[in-house]
Amino acid sequence: MKKNYHCGSSEHVLARRSFLQSSCVAGGSLLLGGGLSQLATAGELAGGHRQLLVIFLDGGLSQLESWDPKPGTQEGGPFRAIPTSVPGTHISELLPYTAQQMHHLAVIRSLRTTEKDHTPAKYLLETGRNQKEGSDFPYLGAAAASFLEPTESDLPPYVVIQTSNYHLGHGGFLGSRYAGVNLVRGQPPRNLTPPEGIAAEEMQRRTQLRDMLDQRLVRNRRTADTEAYASSYQMAERMSRKKDVFDLSKEPEKDHERYGTHDFGKHCLLARRLLEAGLPCIQVRHRAYDSHFENFNIHMETLGEFDRTFATLMDDLHERGLLENTLVAVMSEMGRTPKINNQMGRDHWTKAWSMVLGGCGIQSEAIYGKTDDRGMDIVEGKVNQGDVFHTIYSALGVDSTESFQIGGKDVPIAEPVHGPIEDLLA
Repeated sequence: MKKNYHCGSSEHVLARRSFLQSSCVAGGSLLLGGGLSQLATAGELAGGHRQLLVIFLDGGLSQLESWDPKPGTQEGGPFRAIPTSVPGTHISELLPYTAQQMHHLAVIRSLRTTEKDHTPAKYLLETGRNQKEGSDFPYLGAAAASFLEPTESDLPPYVVIQTSNYHLGHGGFLGSRYAGVNLVRGQPPRNLTPPEGIAAEEMQRRTQLRDMLDQRLVRNRRTADTEAYASSYQMAERMSRKKDVFDLSKEPEKDHERYGTHDFGKHCLLARRLLEAGLPCIQVRHRAYDSHFENFNIHMETLGEFDRTFATLMDDLHERGLLENTLVAVMSEMGRTPKINNQMGRDHWTKAWSMVLGGCGIQSEAIYGKTDDRGMDIVEGKVNQGDVFHTIYSALGVDSTESFQIGGKDVPIAEPVHGPIEDLLA
């Protein structure tokens, strides 16, 4: 028998069989600590408070210049394949530091998807679903946060660390409660400190007045917009108690140097800091892999920045014991064509490409699937985004066969026609 639990509004409900929780609306007032927070027990029952870190490589990483090189072939390009810390596993020479961390990782070399344009392809890899008119699925970090969020926390359940002011991390039908808090260029969220000259007692009185007015508004004219406003304000208020967690200046200078002084280095160092603080879900964006021209020069630059920083992050997560409870996913919205075009570039390719998983719940050192000698097609173990999402949820201790219940209808957490890649689960 399914039990229904509120998520942000009476129309947003999650059906779960195994976990009990309270409503996030009590007495007409939105409670920040309610919602899906009790579903953190999913991770706890599976072996501790689990966390998710997604490194999203915007634009479409070339699998041939990274996880599935084909040196010496017509399409292989100029770079060699190098050995890694896993005997028999080779990756591109553009990733020498990551090569020494491969014993913590698993590679999927047989991913086939359907969306070739950036916007629908990003939606597909962010949500696990094709983008259709009226679709409003939560992004992976938002959905995972709804399961992994601790019962009590002053930190947001999900953050997106990036260089752009464009808001990412859509909460979909889960609402603003689980939408990603965007951190731009490693800076803390804005407006976490009260204005100067206002005493704490005055701030408390203002907060009490605002809460009273919010409750009146909710009783008389409750909408998704009013709930989003209340949720955002309360989250900011709670984050102000932990604002130092977002302050990268607290990290030693030697760590800044190890990670790199570029944006990606700062962002990964901040991600480590937030994981240590217990934040459930984090996404770090890295640009720009859309290499329709000068593919090899672009990947030398982008992967040159990615490689050492990512390897440093993986080494730190391992040394600090964080990999035991943190799942790391390195993904992009598509791969690149084996064929090299007349501008020395690679175009969009979805027939046979790669991604990487590691950390909690994942079988390290695994190589899943195989492409042909030229990287044109999959010859073993074809999977798609649905299989990947089932795998990620399962590794996090979440039953991926369960459903959200939205407006009285069951919406599967992951596409029910697919399932986890069992060979990748620890």
